[in-house]
Amino acid sequence: MSIFKLDPAFKDYIWGGTRLRDEYGKKCDYDKVAESWELSCHKDGPSVVADGEYKGLTLNEYIEKAGKGVLGKNCERFENFPILIKLIDAKDNLSVQVHPDNDYAMRVEGEYGKTEMWYVVDCDEGATLLYGFKHEITKEEFARRIADNTLLEVTNAVPVKKGDVFFIKSGTLHAIGKGILIAEIQQNSNTTYRIYDYGRVGKDGKPRELHVDKALDVTKLAPAEQYPETPVEKKDGYDIKLLSKCEYFTTYRVNVETKAELDADENSFNSILVLEGEPVISGGETVSAKKGESVFISAGTGKYTVEGKCTFVLTKID
Repeated sequence: MSIFKLDPAFKDYIWGGTRLRDEYGKKCDYDKVAESWELSCHKDGPSVVADGEYKGLTLNEYIEKAGKGVLGKNCERFENFPILIKLIDAKDNLSVQVHPDNDYAMRVEGEYGKTEMWYVVDCDEGATLLYGFKHEITKEEFARRIADNTLLEVTNAVPVKKGDVFFIKSGTLHAIGKGILIAEIQQNSNTTYRIYDYGRVGKDGKPRELHVDKALDVTKLAPAEQYPETPVEKKDGYDIKLLSKCEYFTTYRVNVETKAELDADENSFNSILVLEGEPVISGGETVSAKKGESVFISAGTGKYTVEGKCTFVLTKID
């Protein structure tokens, strides 16, 4: 049994802001803190055990030392750790992009593809994001519009508000817009094909690389498939809402008024990403967490409680 906090890895992409440092207390020396990788076994940014017996180990090292049983039976079907959880602060627009599915990504990139979910933690008034196309287009039109910079005429711009959810299957064109703070739950992959980047240049002063040929291979040229709206379930002391469920992850938003009683059974670890409040999480071990922090609860811990008024994203593998 293990319950512990994780220290994230950080990314300073050019479109990032400072909210993760200023409002969420992230300890990072970058000028821009675009992303914090809160639950990650990815080589490009592993998270690190922040406290307890395994303090200082990467999440991968902890799993190797404690045994894969800490992930649960439902993770046995995956060769590698299945998910990656991030906080993303978009001070500016992200590039218009797409992720491949597993078959294409394994063949071309040597890692998983990427299906992901966005939960809008906060946003500026009037903020929008891109989510699929307004209508079906042909591959020829897609290629032409990329070449002549008219792609945004056929992409679907969606106004967003706090609490909105977007389920983004691999192959779905998408882009987070400026002024949006997002919690992202995704497959354990860092493969992104950039389609359009507003003519920006990178730190080297050169235009950032586009991946048009690969995007032409994998993009679904149609409106996005949104995950159906789900009801809020009222419980004793808290409420819980299913945000998305797929073969890679199941994610809930939990609002606690007094106390939530949850279960990390033998089937899956639980991941808690705190969005508001300062909960105390107890189940054999006790951890105090605050806004922006991530807590890992190993499979087999059993019943545990989250006490104190708070909101968090709960993720596990079904």
